[in-house]
Amino acid sequence: MKKRKVVLVGTGFVGMSMAYSMLNKGGVNELILIDIDKDKTIGEEMDLSHGLPFAPQKMIIKSGDYDECKDAQVVVITAGIAQKPGQTRLELAETNTKIMKSITENIITSGFNGVIVVASNPVDLMTYVVSKVSGLPKNQVFGSGTVLDTARLRYIMSDYLKISSKNIHAYIMGEHGDSSFVPWEHAYVGCKNIKDVLKDNNHPINDLEKIHQNVVNAAYEIINKKKATYYGIGMALSRIVKSILDNENSILTVSTYLKEGQYGQDDIFIGVPAIINNKGVREVVQLDLNENEQSKLNNSCKIIKEMRMNSIDKIIMSN
Repeated sequence: MKKRKVVLVGTGFVGMSMAYSMLNKGGVNELILIDIDKDKTIGEEMDLSHGLPFAPQKMIIKSGDYDECKDAQVVVITAGIAQKPGQTRLELAETNTKIMKSITENIITSGFNGVIVVASNPVDLMTYVVSKVSGLPKNQVFGSGTVLDTARLRYIMSDYLKISSKNIHAYIMGEHGDSSFVPWEHAYVGCKNIKDVLKDNNHPINDLEKIHQNVVNAAYEIINKKKATYYGIGMALSRIVKSILDNENSILTVSTYLKEGQYGQDDIFIGVPAIINNKGVREVVQLDLNENEQSKLNNSCKIIKEMRMNSIDKIIMSN
């Protein structure tokens, strides 16, 4: 029987929100915390462990080091710096690339051969970095992508339509950022297309664009009000890990590798629906996008590739 062991690299707000979610949900037998700040990992280990008497199952939680990765099924990376005021996304990407490179080398040195989930920003770029440095098969490395964006979309649509979010089947695709988009032709409420639902309820079709804009603005609004977002992404990461450990074959909009013309792209990690199981990404779900949606996806990919070509590849190749 597999150990159901998860290693978390980065014990900031996002990482610990995921850890707390796992503690409450169960399903993980062993959780290892790694961070450059060793004292913090010990403190977090103690704090989480004191909640174990109220948790649904027994769980080993401990502060550790990269050698613990060798027999883990999943490593989740949330480490990295947050964007500072006045800092460009490229500057953030360059700094976090150096951090990702170092972390990934340490993970692979341990002998790890499981699935790596990347949540550090810019997530599509950082997933590319981890994949390149690790040398693992492409299916074993993916990012949190637009899983949180998709959850926000479903929550906002649910609130707007007064229908359970569990019956909203819609996805955000593209970059985890401002260039994301919704393929509305593939958005359903139950088994009915969203446009037909709006028409039947006399809602203006233009409201769809407002809903997407609310999703894009959500992170900015939260950051403005409370400095950071972490509970939503913590829950999203916990959900992703469960789909791996339980071999669920669930469809999630992760940042995954596109190759050989999938969605008209090649050699890029971007948020698209994919089937996730204990091997990582089983396959990409290919949707038939209309011309406008394809153009938006192309734009998302162009933004990421331009940032990559500027300096990211050079940092990856440097010693």
